[in-house]
Amino acid sequence: MSDISQNNTSMGWFSAIIRHRSTWPIVALCVILIVDGFISPNFYEIRIVQGRLFGNLIDIMYRAVPTALVAIGMALVIGTKGIDLSVGSIIAICGAVISWRIHAGDTHFVILLYALGAGVMCGVWNGILVAGMGIQPIIATLILMVSGRGVGLLINSLYGGTNPSFESPLLQGLSTGHIWLIPTRLFVAAAVFLGIWLLIRRTALGLFIEAVGGNASSANIAGVNARFITFLAYVICGLCAGWAGVIMTADIHTSDPISVAMYIELDAILAVVIGGASLAGGRIYLGMTIIGALIIQALTTSILISGLRPEYNLVVKAVVVLFVLLLQSANARQAIATIFSRLKR
Repeated sequence: MSDISQNNTSMGWFSAIIRHRSTWPIVALCVILIVDGFISPNFYEIRIVQGRLFGNLIDIMYRAVPTALVAIGMALVIGTKGIDLSVGSIIAICGAVISWRIHAGDTHFVILLYALGAGVMCGVWNGILVAGMGIQPIIATLILMVSGRGVGLLINSLYGGTNPSFESPLLQGLSTGHIWLIPTRLFVAAAVFLGIWLLIRRTALGLFIEAVGGNASSANIAGVNARFITFLAYVICGLCAGWAGVIMTADIHTSDPISVAMYIELDAILAVVIGGASLAGGRIYLGMTIIGALIIQALTTSILISGLRPEYNLVVKAVVVLFVLLLQSANARQAIATIFSRLKR
């Protein structure tokens, strides 16, 4: 009887692990990394070059930072049952602000505050349209998505726009520098993640966001100011996009509103969904959102090292992401289990 009981307990644990939302994204990330090891024999090699760590694994984390930062803010917006399509344009605006204020001669710390402030103001704009005026999130944020890159070009024109390149030891240190062999941007991403996590898990804000996303009317009846919570989610999303703008703009040393962060909003949304959240709102999974961002970047790295032609990149990426999402779908798993049970008969 004890052996049967132990077997039942083991099967219960195994079943619980299989059903857990974090299992399949982590498995998918591990599978991608294992396949990369077969594609490139030196894939797991990590070395020290010029006082910092280098290697494919480090590179995946390094390049995933902008997407992860944007996805953290996007997770809060999606938690309210919203969406923010303007994050790429916010990054473009923040980059233009950085170049403008550097050419104006401001101190670099003040320029950092200007850039983050620009991200917050964009979030305020989106929050007013969505929470204040009741415009559908996809339409409200589409306005800034369409116009934001033009705003970035207009900001560039404030100093002539002929030379948007710049040098900033502080900003470039945050983006491409290193501390104790570790890239500085990883510390920035960790600090932003920890700050947002503490905000939503050690205060009532996370509960309020999930309540608003689950049912805004019921949340209002319970005493939650649904409009203010929605507004705050968009402001935080703008701040996170501002940090991504600092990292990406300092990385390329120039303001490029046309092409910087192109399609990053789609990668951020995918990262949130791969992490187990639903576009129907009501749930926030910050840790799994980071895993989603790593999956997207690991997949991009896999495609690059495999030697596939660039035009196939997005197709392969879409197929793998679809496969991961199907693994997460309870309905899909139930359908597969039904098919296998019928084949056994």
